[in-house]
Parts: sequence; C-alpha cells; structure tokens
Amino acid sequence: MSDEAPLLVTRQGGVVRAVMNRPARRNALNGALSEALDGLLAGLRADREARVLVLSGAGGHFCAGLDLGEVGGETGTPEQRMAAQLERNRRIGARFAAMAALPQVVIAAVQGSAFAGGLGFVCAADIAFASADARFAAPETRRGLVAAQILPWIVRRTGRSHAARMVLQGHVLNAGEAGRIGLVHEVAANAAALDALVAATVADVMQGAPGALAETKAMLAALGAAVPEGYAEAGAAAFARCAASGEADEGIAAFRDRRPPAWFATQSS
Repeated sequence: MSDEAPLLVTRQGGVVRAVMNRPARRNALNGALSEALDGLLAGLRADREARVLVLSGAGGHFCAGLDLGEVGGETGTPEQRMAAQLERNRRIGARFAAMAALPQVVIAAVQGSAFAGGLGFVCAADIAFASADARFAAPETRRGLVAAQILPWIVRRTGRSHAARMVLQGHVLNAGEAGRIGLVHEVAANAAALDALVAATVADVMQGAPGALAETKAMLAALGAAVPEGYAEAGAAAFARCAASGEADEGIAAFRDRRPPAWFATQSS
C-alpha cells in the first residue's frame, strides 16, 4: 500500500470497504485523502445497492487525525490563513455529518491510532470495534488547537462527562478504557479477531432489509441531531482562530520537533 491511492475502496455485493491509505503518516488526513473520502460519501448517499460501509486504516493504524503539516503550512496574510482554516474545518464537520447520515450501516474497524479527526470518524460511525492495540485521543489543545468538529460526536457516543475529560485532558486511552466508556462497542484481542468480529457483524446486518435499515437509521437521526444548530459554524470559527494563532504555531512546531510546547515548559518550571 502507498500514498499513490490515499483511499482504497473495494466492493463485494452490498458491502463497501474503504481503507485510508497513508501508512507512513498513520493515515493522517491531507487534502487528497479528504477529497477521496468526500467523494466516497457523496457516491454512497444515493447508492441503494450498498448496505454496509466498513472504514479502516492501512499499516496498523486507523487515522491520526488532520495532517498538521498542512495546518502549519498555511501561507499568506493573517486574514487569508484564517479563511483557509475556517473552510478546512467546515469541511471536516460536514464530512462527519455526511458519514453519519449515510443510508448504509457504517462500521469503524480500529487498529493503532484513532486520534483527533480519526476519533471523529469512530464516533460518527454507527458501530465501532477496536483491536487490543488501539489507542484513542483528542489531543488538539496540546497542539494549540480546539477539538471543534469532533466534540459533538464524542458526546453522542460517550456522554458529555467522558467527552469533556477527553478533550480537556488530551490523554491517550487504551482500547480497554475506550470500551469501558462506550467509545467503541467491543474490543477484539488482535487484528485477526477484529476481522472476524467485523465479518460477523456485517453478516448480521446483511440479514436486515435494505429499505428497513435505511429507514431505521433515519429514525435514529430523528431522535435528535448530534450537532446542535449553529454549532458547526461556531466550531469552525473557533478552530480557525486557534489555528491562526501563535499557540498553534508553537504547538505544531513542538509536536514536529518532539519537544514540550513553550506553555508546558513555563508552567512546569
């Protein structure tokens, strides 16, 4: 697998499998991968033959979130940087909403890292499974950023209390803890067991009538929106302000240089 195809999509009958394929970057979301995902979701929205989407990552990781090389690489005036970050975060929020709104049953199969935007995919999926080596985190504040668009989906999955701890503490959760707080539905012992669990679940889902499955998802959505009205735009604005700030510049540089950010060193001294 290589970066030449950022998203590998295969189909067998009504089951679509999409593998995020940037293993050298732990499948971090750059422009090409994001566009490929958007194209897939747009195609599935009107596809009445597909009944299940299984989302996973190549190279032993699910998705490490947004490629910070792109976030920190914006050039231009402060206003131009702000506009670029605002538009990027709007698209991120729309991507989670589009995935959740699919008529297909979406299953996230997680190995390795599921951080930041990768965590958003886990929580926007209908069903999420993890192997024992999976790790989950919302580390945005440690990079001088804000977990804007993933927050409503974490809240929907785990409840507000657990979500608050994740986005404020920014710590890494192991698979067992993720299962305990409901971040994932079940933890498999290893990759082979994860594959078997996904296969069994797909077989169960495929016993459901396609129209009935789609209508059931619509009724679940009718119980209440995961993202309150006006939140997505407010979240995009908050992310843009942070991304265009000196804190984000320092946080991303510290992450790249594998050193503590200046604010941590100041508070620890």
